[in-house]
Formats: sequence, C-alpha cells, structure tokens
Amino acid sequence: MRNAAVLGVETSCDETAVAIYDGARGLLAHVLHSQAALHARYGGVVPELAARDHVGRIYALAQEALRRAALEPHQLAGVAYTAGPGLAGALLVGGAFAAGYAAALDRPLVAVHHMEGHLLAPMLEEHRPEFPFVALLVSGGHTLLVEVAGLGHYRILGETLDDAVGEAFDKVAKALGLPYPGGPHLARLAESGRVGPFRFARPMTDRPGLDFSFSGLKTAVLTALPRVKSEQDRADLARAFEEAAVETLAIKCERALDETGLNRLVVAGGVGANRRLRAELDRRVRARNGALYFPRAEFCTDNAAMIACAGWARLAEARPPTSAIEVRARWPLDDLRPPAT
Repeated sequence: MRNAAVLGVETSCDETAVAIYDGARGLLAHVLHSQAALHARYGGVVPELAARDHVGRIYALAQEALRRAALEPHQLAGVAYTAGPGLAGALLVGGAFAAGYAAALDRPLVAVHHMEGHLLAPMLEEHRPEFPFVALLVSGGHTLLVEVAGLGHYRILGETLDDAVGEAFDKVAKALGLPYPGGPHLARLAESGRVGPFRFARPMTDRPGLDFSFSGLKTAVLTALPRVKSEQDRADLARAFEEAAVETLAIKCERALDETGLNRLVVAGGVGANRRLRAELDRRVRARNGALYFPRAEFCTDNAAMIACAGWARLAEARPPTSAIEVRARWPLDDLRPPAT
C-alpha cells in the first residue's frame, strides 16, 4: 500500500479541489478552483451556488490532476473525499462524484473528516511531526485544541464557545469595509498599524481552561469603530484586533502543551497561514525547546491534498467496510475512531 496513489476530492465549502497522493512519492498533483469571486457580491458563501459550481467543475479538475500526476485512472488504489463537516449540498457533490469514480474503477472509497485532513496536512511537508502532538485547528468554522495520539486517536482539549477565530477575522474585516474573504485583507491592513492607539482584552486568558471565546473581542472592535477617522486608524484597529486574537491563541497553545506534557505543536486551518500567528507561536515554542509544524500556506486553507493524504493514511491501515456515500454537515472530531482492522 505504501507505493499506491489515492485520489482526494474536497468540496466542503467554496473550493473545488482534487489531488493525488502516493505513500512513497508524496503529493503527485493538486488542482483547486476557488469560488471567492462568485460569492464576493453576496459577502459570504451561498450554499446552493457553491454546490452548483462544484458540479460543473469537479470532473475536469479530476482529469487535470491525473494528467499532472501522469497516471491513468486504473493506477489509483482508492478514492477519498471530504464527508464532513461542511455544507450538505456541497459535500454531496463531492461524495457522489467520488463514489461513482470508485465504483467505476472497483476501488475502495474513503470518507474523510475535513478536520482530520487539516490535522494531517503537515504530513505533506518534508519537516513533518511524529505522533503524539498537540494540534491547533483554526479556520472560519473551527477553533480547536486537540491532543493527537495517533490516526483516529483524538482528545478535544478546548474549543470555541461561540465564534470561530476565522469567523471573527472575517466579521471584523467586513466591519472595516474590507473585501471578501476578509481575513487575509485584515492581516495585510494590520501590517501598517501602530501599537497603542487601540488595545483589546485577550478573552478567557485570565481564567483556567483551554476553551476560547471570540464574540466579545469582535463586539469590542465594533464598539471602537466610531473612533476610526482615518486610514491609519483602520490599520491601528486591525492590528489591535489581530494581536489580541493571536496572543489569545498562543497563550492557550502553551497551556495545552503544559497540560499534556507534549512539546510538539501542529497548527493547521486557514488562520494558520496568518504570519503574525506563525511568528508568535514560533517564538514561544522555541523558548521552550519545542517543535512547531505548519503546512505550507496553500495547504492551510481548504484543499484536496490533505484529503488525499488522510485517505491514504486510513486506507493503508484498513480497507473501508462500505462504498456507500456518507456526508455529515456536523461531525465532531472526537466522534472519529482509528481505522477498523
């Protein structure tokens, strides 16, 4: 199974992506189409439009991935797809395509948890972590601290009680009049911000525990908006928000490492591409002689490379018991189990 290629499909939200991962040769191909321009006029993802766009693009992307990998379909060992969590209609498109493709080739079909894909995304890199480790999963829909003992062995240490950190980034960016998707635009604006004009509390860091809350931070920023009179003020506000969010995440990560006794930290998900977060975590982890792992920026956001990698890992340990389509719009990560033997 090590020298075997798995095709991965990702359609959980507004990216249509296909990738091929081989256990011996690594990532052979990945192609992605972003729907950001399609949804920008609405200020957010429209589920029905997302599903329709996936339908029109997924087959061509699969063909392109095979071409880039220089493989024929019959050379695939299996097909993996994002089964959840995500938008139900979008997930069904990917699941139906993957199931049909697997059935036509008489190959195993692997249903992959989207967040397990993010957890394993650093395995795509040359500098990759060994189990066990602590993972920080930060995206538009999730903020999780997870103890990872092995494939399928996950213990949730902390999670957000309200807004995910990526959602907070996007909502603050929208309030500042920045384009969709707002998180990256806010980070760029914050680069020219000054320290001092605005400061916000680091939520839930003044009490024990590893849970998060970002709704109060978001509200504090909105309350400060009337004080914004210039472009420099906007940049100052963006920086103050970003620093508060980043320091909150960093403090909780250190606590999680202390609680588990581990010294390896994995950071994944869209917010994992944030440069201020990377720099702050690098500083703190180095100070404790730990090891920090990120996927490259393009694999922090939704992609099929991580799905193909996770599908390969599960297929390498056990053949899936069924080829039926399974999609779950809501799917807690700690519901996952190791591959059945």
